[in-house]
Amino acid sequence: MLNKIKSFEFIVRRAYKYTESEPLLMQNAHPFEIRNIHQNFPINVKELFDDGHFSQATFEAYKFIDKEVQKHTNSNESGFKLMMQVFGGTPPEIALTNLVTTTDIDEQKGYQFIFAGGMLAIRNPRGHEYTIKDDPDLCLDHLSLASMLLRRLYDAGYK
Repeated sequence: MLNKIKSFEFIVRRAYKYTESEPLLMQNAHPFEIRNIHQNFPINVKELFDDGHFSQATFEAYKFIDKEVQKHTNSNESGFKLMMQVFGGTPPEIALTNLVTTTDIDEQKGYQFIFAGGMLAIRNPRGHEYTIKDDPDLCLDHLSLASMLLRRLYDAGYK
């Protein structure tokens, strides 16, 4: 039943693309709804965004992903090291695919690098530098990637 609800929600969220004009509902929607930012991020991510603290909103979302990954592992690592450790190896501690075909193995390796790259290139600069000032569009791009990673983790059963 949950999959049917998810499928219906997916269709409804995108139906406006097939009409002549964007419905009033989407015109007045929050950017998180328009971009379909994952709802499991802590509320402070949206509050920081709404208050104009875009780099901090990004940082908090990626910290959340880090903790979500960490809670399904036996590792005390975080960030890049954690992602390389738990999504790599044979078998990986967190398997996002069945790891049967070459495609499965390649996809797992690709996600290992995407998760690790997100920590290294997006989260870390915002955690170590105080001069980073993101604009709303860049923040939403970062949050869209974070949402995709979180969905992939949850879809593989790590909720």
